[in-house]
Amino acid sequence: MTGETVLVTGGSGFLGAHCIVQLLAAGYRVRTSLRAASREAEVRAMLAAGGAAPGAALEVVVADLGADQGWTEALAGCRYVLHVASPFPSGVPRHEDEVIVPARDGALRVLRAARDAGVRRVVLTSSFAAIGYGTTQIERPYTERDWTDPASPQLSAYVKSKTLAERAAWDFMQREGGGMELVAINPVGIFGPVLGPDYSSSIQLVRRLLQGTPPALPQLAFGVVDVRDAVELHLRAMTAPAAAGERFLAVAGESMSMHDIAVLLRARLGATAARVPTRVLPNALVRLRALFDPAARQLVPQLGQRKRISNEKARRVLGWAPRPNEEAILATAESLLRLES
Repeated sequence: MTGETVLVTGGSGFLGAHCIVQLLAAGYRVRTSLRAASREAEVRAMLAAGGAAPGAALEVVVADLGADQGWTEALAGCRYVLHVASPFPSGVPRHEDEVIVPARDGALRVLRAARDAGVRRVVLTSSFAAIGYGTTQIERPYTERDWTDPASPQLSAYVKSKTLAERAAWDFMQREGGGMELVAINPVGIFGPVLGPDYSSSIQLVRRLLQGTPPALPQLAFGVVDVRDAVELHLRAMTAPAAAGERFLAVAGESMSMHDIAVLLRARLGATAARVPTRVLPNALVRLRALFDPAARQLVPQLGQRKRISNEKARRVLGWAPRPNEEAILATAESLLRLES
């Protein structure tokens, strides 16, 4: 039903801004939470870049995931919530709790306030990080039945934070959720057209490749999904009766390695991708660097792995049909070249 109000947490982010664009196009009224009111102009500029002119259909409220203030007002009158916001460390944190506590407590804060406001359904943006890490690599594709082991010593603070935050959300729903419904979306690496200069980690990866920043490429592979498809999955999960109480992996197809992405950029973008490196770095050198570099240390458990990840459930239950990996990667690169030209 159009005209209903949806709260999108973290509307200044890559995924959050695209959520707002699609919600407005579908006829919803949108409220978005920001940590500072000063970012409203930036958000509206990103929406304009995405083809939206929201006017009064968009309301901005100030609410921080680390504090209770503002959430009652943010959720008043909302039918649905897309809880997209979550901390992502710019580097290796001094202590994992710097990432884990805000992610877990922020999700619980939003869920509690949503329940109290009479929200019908919350769609939580979790991550493949909560599904496919910390255990021995499996031969079958990963599905929504799988969970990352938070006790694994191999986990980065971010991976652990996403796992514990989603676990806490499901536990809350079982104990205290009342009549509210929860759906979790678990995206892999999110790529696609950039709307503004606040880049996510996936976008930064393509940007660094275009700049030729890494002299060689580690043997890392990951799943890919276009941001427009990830948002569409959120919106389908928001209203589909069959989605209540479920998790859905957001992944387009087979995993891509950094070398796969580099070769694609070189082949399709010609001279504009001339600086993209294609030399592959031996795993032994990455492991050697990891002895001295905490950031490189987090890569070691994933070296040489190419995980298979299933999107069968999202296709079957929600009729989701994502675009190919290549389209998502090229849309990322082309938008970066336009934005930074």
